[in-house]
Amino acid sequence: MKIDPATVEHWKKQAAIYKEFVINWLEPANLERLRPLLEFQTGILAGFALIASVLLGVTNCSTEGTIQRRLQEDLQNSLAEVVPADLYDNDLLQDTLTIPSANYNIGTNETTVYIAKKFGKVTAVSFKFTAPDGYSGAINMIMGVDRDGNILGVRVLSHKETPGLGDKIEVAKSNWILSFVGRSLDNLTPTQWAVKKDGGEFDQFAGATITPRKSVQAIYRGLQLFKEHQAQLINP
Repeated sequence: MKIDPATVEHWKKQAAIYKEFVINWLEPANLERLRPLLEFQTGILAGFALIASVLLGVTNCSTEGTIQRRLQEDLQNSLAEVVPADLYDNDLLQDTLTIPSANYNIGTNETTVYIAKKFGKVTAVSFKFTAPDGYSGAINMIMGVDRDGNILGVRVLSHKETPGLGDKIEVAKSNWILSFVGRSLDNLTPTQWAVKKDGGEFDQFAGATITPRKSVQAIYRGLQLFKEHQAQLINP
């Protein structure tokens, strides 16, 4: 688009006027006169606040994409730990369903389920859930379940349990979390879904019974959630 020369000349004159105004305003004598005025001091503070806001906004925009990619990578790595790679040929992050979960006390009213497919057939699903009542707070986990309801894997994503005691729920600290592989609602009775101290199937930790107890209970509730929506999930 061609710009009218008269318009260009007009904006040049305006720019020159603004430039002269700024130069005059920044004269030491003028600043010395303005410095005691409350309006000047307020304006300076507002100016710094505006600059800080602009810099914060620029920083946020420049890092938001990187942060989002890192979160996606972390989630992808977690999914790979609970759903074997040979069970799917699709993109789990793109193939999802959202199901209601408010009745299961797993930390959210709706749960995103990642669907694993091989040659178009659902082979497994995975979803995140929470044991909200751990010893020191919420225990966030992710679980993979095959189409028949058998656990493929469970991993702890984050927690605040006591180091050296409750943190044995981490796969890096002990093999305890691996004991859920192959378990289901069909091969264990409801009473067996508990730690041995409560008459169940799973070990507790010396000096830290609450952490494994609440983890087992949350995993059991997660399986119940899957069972309720099993037909929908394996035949989306």
